Amino acid sequence: MNVYDSERISDVLGGLKSEPTALPADAELIILNTCHIREKAAEKVYSELGRLRQIKAERAERGETTMIAVAGCVAQAEGQEIIARAPVVDLVVGPQSYHRLPELMAKVRDEGRSVVDTDFPEEDKFGHLPERPVISRRASAFVTVQEGCDKFCTFCVVPYTRGVEYSRPAADLVAETERLVDQGVREITLLGQNVNAYHGEGPDGSSWTLAKLLRRLARIDGLARLRYTTSHPRDMDDDLIDAHGELDQLMPYLHLPFQAGSNRILAAMNRKHDTDDYRRIVERLRAARPDIALSTDIIVGFPGEADREFQETMTLVRDVGFAEAYSFKYSPRPGTPASTMTDQVPEDVKNTRLQELQALLRAQKSEFNMSCIGSRMPVLFEKPGRLADQMVGRSPYLQPVHAYVSDDAVGEVLQVEIKAAGPNSLEGKIVSGSDLNSRAAAE
Repeated sequence: MNVYDSERISDVLGGLKSEPTALPADAELIILNTCHIREKAAEKVYSELGRLRQIKAERAERGETTMIAVAGCVAQAEGQEIIARAPVVDLVVGPQSYHRLPELMAKVRDEGRSVVDTDFPEEDKFGHLPERPVISRRASAFVTVQEGCDKFCTFCVVPYTRGVEYSRPAADLVAETERLVDQGVREITLLGQNVNAYHGEGPDGSSWTLAKLLRRLARIDGLARLRYTTSHPRDMDDDLIDAHGELDQLMPYLHLPFQAGSNRILAAMNRKHDTDDYRRIVERLRAARPDIALSTDIIVGFPGEADREFQETMTLVRDVGFAEAYSFKYSPRPGTPASTMTDQVPEDVKNTRLQELQALLRAQKSEFNMSCIGSRMPVLFEKPGRLADQMVGRSPYLQPVHAYVSDDAVGEVLQVEIKAAGPNSLEGKIVSGSDLNSRAAAE
């Protein structure tokens, strides 16, 4: 979502006839678009601001002005504290207000002081953003369909930084997707903090579900692939599961976080699902789409987590099997209920558990990648590789695939036979020059 927001910030600034620079030292405006989901991400902001302070000072010695802005979720969560810790910052703007950047920048210049805007404005920011400009040779794009979250998991800062759930009108999303496809985009990933809770207004005034939106987008000529992220198990309804079995454009890869394998810990997290719920969803998904691969998020060392409860997480991972996973030590976020829990797990215990979990996850990912060797699959090519005449694309399962093909293949879906697998990518040989994306091709 921050990638999408950063692109839209660039679109806003393009209206000021601004152009991006390759180096911060050449920039009149530097924006850090930030994440607050874990402590390490937030602290990296202040580390980067220390480096930018030197750049700003060096530019000032040359008589060049530099405005530094912090945007995104750290901006929303910490607001004025950012200015106090890093006076080099001129502007702090939350994720719901970046459409106002031009007027906020003007306010900084006119008033000669730092400005903080972390309100949740009543107006819809998407309605104030310019149309996305034409970007040549672009195979895939993100489209935000939903923001915010009403789940209030006790470890999560999102409801406080992104606000309550908001879903964009379906007609706006269809129009944005059609414009992107007209520009040559072949794959769209729908984004939301809780994307499968989407409930946007349809053209007839009714509330559309994510499944209904996916079915409508799948009818757009030229759109080869659809994905969505990130999902919550509570919102995997029957219609959405059925869509995985019915829509060829919907890729057989789903990110479905479960966070912990202990029901007691899940209750303490306020996840509102248990491990049996998760297993049943996985069974139904695999019945609807037998070739589906899963990824997930897992937290180790949540307050009060005992050794046996961590082992329950390991059991769930072994039982389900994941092609990819993102695993983290629990990180207390200020203002969240879990941060005040008294039974915090020692850091060394969290480290040990994380290493054990990640060893299992690496083995599962390697096994999945190795299982692809010898298969033929449609690959959407996105960009040149590191070697001459090499291109990199994405498999239906989101794996990077390297193959030798001319660079005019950007945006094409070509049949590739997988010859080798590494820890994070595949290598293959083009076996068909025609544009393919059928389920039969993947199988």
